[in-house]
Amino acid sequence: MSRPPGDPSNSGEGEFTVGVVVPAAGSGRRMGGLAKSFLELSGEPILMRALRPFLKHSGVREVVVSLPTPDAESPPAWLIESDQRIRVAVGGKTRRDSVWAGLQALSGTLDVAVIHDGVRPLVSGDVVDRCIGLAGRGVGGVAGVPAVDTIKEVDGDLRVLATPNRSRLWHAQTPQAFPLELIMDAYHRAFKEDVPATDDASLVERVGGQVVMVESSGKNLKITRPEDLDLAELMLSRGDGR
Repeated sequence: MSRPPGDPSNSGEGEFTVGVVVPAAGSGRRMGGLAKSFLELSGEPILMRALRPFLKHSGVREVVVSLPTPDAESPPAWLIESDQRIRVAVGGKTRRDSVWAGLQALSGTLDVAVIHDGVRPLVSGDVVDRCIGLAGRGVGGVAGVPAVDTIKEVDGDLRVLATPNRSRLWHAQTPQAFPLELIMDAYHRAFKEDVPATDDASLVERVGGQVVMVESSGKNLKITRPEDLDLAELMLSRGDGR
């Protein structure tokens, strides 16, 4: 994909056609078996809050949400009737499976594919724009925050093997945005070679793609436990969230 030169941190909004894949097929074991993305945050489903910044981006043409089979067969009206760009796909047993199902449902003519966790409801529009802008210029754009705690590498018996220099370490979040052809190739090869993945960028890295971090914040939290939902509620009540 040939694009004019420019500052890769610019959003590029309106310049690139974008598809968004939202894996939301998790079992919710740590939330008592409840579908996390369907839980309400300040009176609105977490999933809809996660989708909103993407629906506001003028380049977004398609949004595919990967859901568990029962929900994909009978998706909630608040989801599929909220915007004509939203479709659903049947998710898989792992995040990798669910993302791949969503990617395959996108049109092949799009420029950029963005992957965002359905349980990150407080991502900012600015972070979304910057990730998409990088992907539109040919590289991966991944939201994240610099590590502030010391990181230890341990073995199976929890013996410390090494202490990496934290100045070079980041915690990866989503969104993660890539040129469509690049992420499709990375996932195709991951399935062919049976490579597991909890992070989309790691698959792009292993096929030689360039990935650039986009600084986000701790507000872009992933809701996996009941206390995370409480924290998100507190952020919204204090005006820290969207």
